[in-house]
Amino acid sequence: MSQQGYVAAPPYSQSQPGIGGFSAGFGPPSPSLHYGHYGDPNSSYSAPQPGIPKSTAPLGSSAPVGPPPPGTHQFNQTNFHNGPSVPGQQPHRFQGPPPPSNTGPSYAPYSPQSQPAYSNSASTSSTTQLANQLNSMQLNSYGPGTAPSSCMSSGHPTSFQGPQLPPPTQQQIALPPGSQVPPLANNVNGLGAPPSLPPMARQDGITGSVPPNPNLGQPPGPGYHPQQANYGPQMAGSQLSYPGAFPGSPAQLSGPPQKKLDPDSIPSPIQVIENDKASRGGQIYTTNLKGQVPPLVTTDCVIQDQGHASPRYIRCTTYCFPSSSDMAKQARIPLAAVIQPFAVVPTNEAPLYVVNHGETGPIRCNRCKAYMCPFMQFIEGGRRYQCGFCNCINDVPPFFFQHLDHIGRRVDHYERPELSLGSYEYVATLDYCRNNKPPNPPAYIFMIDVSHRNINSGLVKLICDELKTLLDKLPSLLDQIPEMFADTNESETIFAPVIQAGMEALKAAECAGKLYIFHSSLPTAEAPGKLRNRDDKKLLNTDKEKTLFQPQVNSYEALARDCVANGCCVNLFLFPNQYVDVASMGLVTMYTGGTLYKYNNFQLGSDSPQFLSDLRRDIVKKTGFDAIMRVRTSTGFRATDFFGAVYMNNTTDVEMAAVDCDKAVTVEFKHDDKLNEDTGALIQCAVLYTSISGQRRLRIHNIGLNCSSQLADVYKTCETDALINFFAKSAFKAILSQPLKTVREILVNQTAHMLACYRKNCASPSAVSQLILPDAMKVLPVYLNSLLKSCTLVGRPEIPTDERTYHRQLVMAMGVADTQLYFYPQLLPIHSLDLKSDAVPAAVRCSEERLSEGGAFILASGLSMFLWLGVSAPPELIQGLFNVPSFAHISTEATLLPDLDNPVSKKLKSILERIQSHKPYTMKLIIVKQREQPEMLFRQFLVEDKSIYGGASYVDFLCCVHKEICQLLS
Repeated sequence: MSQQGYVAAPPYSQSQPGIGGFSAGFGPPSPSLHYGHYGDPNSSYSAPQPGIPKSTAPLGSSAPVGPPPPGTHQFNQTNFHNGPSVPGQQPHRFQGPPPPSNTGPSYAPYSPQSQPAYSNSASTSSTTQLANQLNSMQLNSYGPGTAPSSCMSSGHPTSFQGPQLPPPTQQQIALPPGSQVPPLANNVNGLGAPPSLPPMARQDGITGSVPPNPNLGQPPGPGYHPQQANYGPQMAGSQLSYPGAFPGSPAQLSGPPQKKLDPDSIPSPIQVIENDKASRGGQIYTTNLKGQVPPLVTTDCVIQDQGHASPRYIRCTTYCFPSSSDMAKQARIPLAAVIQPFAVVPTNEAPLYVVNHGETGPIRCNRCKAYMCPFMQFIEGGRRYQCGFCNCINDVPPFFFQHLDHIGRRVDHYERPELSLGSYEYVATLDYCRNNKPPNPPAYIFMIDVSHRNINSGLVKLICDELKTLLDKLPSLLDQIPEMFADTNESETIFAPVIQAGMEALKAAECAGKLYIFHSSLPTAEAPGKLRNRDDKKLLNTDKEKTLFQPQVNSYEALARDCVANGCCVNLFLFPNQYVDVASMGLVTMYTGGTLYKYNNFQLGSDSPQFLSDLRRDIVKKTGFDAIMRVRTSTGFRATDFFGAVYMNNTTDVEMAAVDCDKAVTVEFKHDDKLNEDTGALIQCAVLYTSISGQRRLRIHNIGLNCSSQLADVYKTCETDALINFFAKSAFKAILSQPLKTVREILVNQTAHMLACYRKNCASPSAVSQLILPDAMKVLPVYLNSLLKSCTLVGRPEIPTDERTYHRQLVMAMGVADTQLYFYPQLLPIHSLDLKSDAVPAAVRCSEERLSEGGAFILASGLSMFLWLGVSAPPELIQGLFNVPSFAHISTEATLLPDLDNPVSKKLKSILERIQSHKPYTMKLIIVKQREQPEMLFRQFLVEDKSIYGGASYVDFLCCVHKEICQLLS
């Protein structure tokens, strides 16, 4: 239940009895750590040397900024300050929905090896100490009666017009006495080590629900303003109870089953997603107010641009920035925006308007070069305007002059997209073009590895046949290629010179474009960019592990720089059957804004549909070529770090040889002064690019956020999905320069800091044993734990290095919707399909607990898709899907369901199409039968459970975070 429309109750910043100031446990961080992101920003890898500069003059210089605030990386007790204590009223209690009831019985694990092995490593003294910390265990449940109600009053159809901030609710969880919270070092950070917590399973009775508060008000109407001046009652919260306790000593572990924690009593991502769908799904969301929290990425709604960019283009980690850098350092919530400038917009939403001022070109502020937008204030009867970003007063060009109405707004306000909309495009003039010449339309070049293996496997013929259908104007060359190389014995390949040749061809044609390279092996032939097999498992979990993620030779970085300078984007389709050094080969693709596709052990029969689907989608997707992006901000803060499939030649220009509809750049902001609470924090993203038709354009996205001196305002407008996107990208960037153990520790530490600061400054007083989570962040721990367990951050010999690097590269370019699904896959029960309804069945939590022997489930992560079948799955379902009589007859070799003319088959196929639609990668279907070997792969995606590689379960990780918070607060 994340951001629903409740009465907007006020925020607080007040001292909490019994908590006291943060101790030295809060610090001191190592000097190299910067708040909000990892590692040394000046590392040679993340800031490549300047190459051939692009013509950037038209984008102009950014607003003048001072030096960064001194000591931004210092984090000590003096940064913490409490506001005046306000006499609190009794906290509200909300009544809420019961936990989902469609959970089937648990089933026996596939093999003994998958049973968790718990070490008894917690010393008696630490257990006793923790037991003392964590007593007072009676709590109320997350089940019926306490989760805040998700339904908005149906009497307010226009409720999206007003700000829909929930009251600052919080989630409270108490942990049982004597629980052996795993020591941080060998549970979360050394993910290979088993946690020392006993397993937890479902438990039936939870007591202590609280009656609803009859005085709860109605949601605000359209006229309600977000910034109230007087702050009243204490933060309300739902409290969770764990009636049963953990065993007190290791000796009890081998005894009879203990009472265990009920998974339904800890915050559920599914509940949060479903509540948001219930309250905001299918409605019109208008972007007419700054600082509004949009519906979640998982909620379908219609977005209407009324002055701020659609959340499809920009999502923020919080929609209310702290007003000072001291506050920001205190909370340690990353201040970031995830910008997806070419995001696909559904057909029922307006496409971007194009503004053409002819030879004059776009109107811009003389000082900071920001483009005309709704944040400019017209004055002196419309003859001048004040820039919303740098406050400079500018003259209005005569052709653009218009009179003002009685409220000081231009009378043509609604006729001009650049005055009334958050997003729009300008036609660029010759000043914005290379060499002041109009660009040629971009070109595509296809480059095929015709080595012996690729000819023999049929891959070359498959590619040529497909290109014939895509490029019907191409001569018979495509028929000749497989024949020309039919007898080749050449097994060694080259790679870098192929990219070089493609780039030179585009350069000669004086156009930008894309290279489509189809390649299958490590380039070992004597040529520039030659690579050796350097995959060394002995480097895992050492300080040298980071070298596995870095390119093997410097030449690929130089090549990437040249490609960007020439507008040459590289799409790479890899078909490896062994190590190919993705860290080196994929580098040019990543820096040029291209896409990397990888098909391990490619088989013509089973893998062709996935590859061809990816190729077809890539060729038609909306793309901007030869692009450069600049992010401007209003005074008081600035963009400091950029994460994505991008190249940075300097500190402000994000250069992309191409940027397509799936690529997102995550931008981090830092204060350089105090922010003004009245004007808020304004952000403008401008992307200069060449369209597929060869027109030079500027795409502008504007968004305004609130600012507050109250920490509670910042916490209640956070967005977990954007936070996890930021944490994943900043961690995946940090592993190039820091040991993985350090990166994992920073992630856990920062999470604990954010939650401890909330507990200290915003939460109602409660026992130390309560784990209190801000409502907008209550499922952050499950996503963060999933990130810690992701293959990129886990150094295990069983996980191929190329796989880890491949996932790292993909996540670096993902938008918020894609990282949400990647870190918390969809698990859909399909054994009880409603054949009459068009709806996709409601998802269940990503845990083995939710599977049942009599069930069948689809799991989708955006990269992988599984159909899991229980041993007692209904025979009519099996007959309907596979046309075989029983479970035993199902073949797991197939990667597509057979085409059958029956309602069950048609319904499931339509569900699979719905899941696949608008996803960047085609997911190959893997059929998994319960208790058979492939089930081990499927289980890695059940992210709430303990990982087979030793990563903590969600419950264990909550205990671990709680222990960290207690240490910070003690």
